[in-house]
Amino acid sequence: MNVVLFVIFIVVPVIELVVIIQVGQQIGVLWTVALLLASALIGSWLLRREGRRTWRALQEALRAGRVPTREVADGALVVFGAALMIAPGFLTDIAGMLCLVPATRGMLRGLLATAAARRLLIRPARGGRPEEPGPRVIDGDIEP
Repeated sequence: MNVVLFVIFIVVPVIELVVIIQVGQQIGVLWTVALLLASALIGSWLLRREGRRTWRALQEALRAGRVPTREVADGALVVFGAALMIAPGFLTDIAGMLCLVPATRGMLRGLLATAAARRLLIRPARGGRPEEPGPRVIDGDIEP
């Protein structure tokens, strides 16, 4: 977990700064700032649009009486993607766009479901292979 936090808070911002500086050297400071502002505006617009769409789908699923797993995952990806788009940086903008566009969000939802299923496997206390989830059956007799 410490490695993940290190990457999120140290490595990603440093890489973003390097990319911003490189883009600034190629197209100029004003155009770079304009691109960063435009991506933040596009991110907030997409958050509003896709957020409404996801909220409506969630309400429809609840009205239909089914568990809204897909809609909840979409909502989480929309919020995460919008946060990435609003944060300054080109790489985070690309990652945020992937979370916000419905076509790529579906693929990310599948990856998220696979990762969640893998984490939900029951692991024995002393290490070893994870067991399949489900009821544990112990054969035995009951004596009065």
